[in-house]
Amino acid sequence: MQFLQIIGHQEAKQLLLKSVQQNHVAHAQLFLGQEGSANLALAMAYATYINCEAKQADDSCGTCSSCVKMNKLVHPDFNFVMPVTATKSVNKDALSHKFMNEWREFVLASPYQGLNEWMQHIGAENKQGNISKEESRQLVKLVSLKAFEGDYKVVVIWLPELMHPTAANALLKLLEEPPAKTLFLLVSQSAEKLLATITSRTQIMQVRNFTEQEVVQYVQEKFSTDTDTAYQIAQLAEGSLNAAAKLTTEISSDYFTFFTDWMRNCYSYKFGEVVEMSDKFQALGRENQKNFLLYALSLFRKVMLYGIDSALVSYLPPAELDFVKKFSKLITGNNAEPLSQELNQAHYHIERNANPKMVFVDSSIQIAGYLHNKN
Repeated sequence: MQFLQIIGHQEAKQLLLKSVQQNHVAHAQLFLGQEGSANLALAMAYATYINCEAKQADDSCGTCSSCVKMNKLVHPDFNFVMPVTATKSVNKDALSHKFMNEWREFVLASPYQGLNEWMQHIGAENKQGNISKEESRQLVKLVSLKAFEGDYKVVVIWLPELMHPTAANALLKLLEEPPAKTLFLLVSQSAEKLLATITSRTQIMQVRNFTEQEVVQYVQEKFSTDTDTAYQIAQLAEGSLNAAAKLTTEISSDYFTFFTDWMRNCYSYKFGEVVEMSDKFQALGRENQKNFLLYALSLFRKVMLYGIDSALVSYLPPAELDFVKKFSKLITGNNAEPLSQELNQAHYHIERNANPKMVFVDSSIQIAGYLHNKN
């Protein structure tokens, strides 16, 4: 992985580059970010840069022997520990090194995936993954060896919060007395679940979520998604590229057009059209219905923010921005909260398998009343 493959995050990249260039590489670092963030990608790009044989000012070279091996995840000094469990292919002594082929496939496909996707990838069925106490013995053996080829032996521990207490204590001991030229990169989503003594011995890199613009760029480049759909995905993904990737297969309708038509019909009391729209809403299917209502909530939040201060709304496509400007005139302190609650209630009922036509029509009647109750 190279830094150039990660969209945005220039501030984080610069911090990591400078730490190497100024020879201030901490032996234990915690990359903390939510699922779907760039925490694993940044950790891998950082490791690649550290062992690169021809470092550039802003990235690894990508072509030296070390980079080629690192980018294929086959470098002898690049090691991974991750949650695993017994499967049909590995039915006893489930340890990370026995799943390396699956791990390479998984990460090279996308470093933004989550634990659920990993468990499905290895065929864990309904079992829970963890980093076992037996894994800690393997880790101690691993770091007792010197680096074979690179400057550093790098150990990436993905989701250390899922460590068995024995494994966590073994890691703590290694962090207290670190082996020479060994770098521990912990990639976590829940620092509060880690031992406080582990967290205190790491240098923390807070990895922000991706911005909407970065999500748009990602889905357009990776999935060739059209601009309007890309923006709808970005508003639903909430900064997660893992969520964005799933949404590319789930969204099958133009949510923006459907939402604007819905609001216009509600405002104009055109309930004949609303009933016709309820048929279309039902035809979307359960997942699309839920996604549409989440999109409606996201766009509605932007309407409310625009009414407070237009500078609070990030970039929107021209059509959406025009709608937000006009619709914001109908939203006041009196009806903003009940409108938001109504959309939330509709999502709640759809999630619990209520009749979608009834939910849609009932919400439409309520929304129509709220839109005319501005004072």
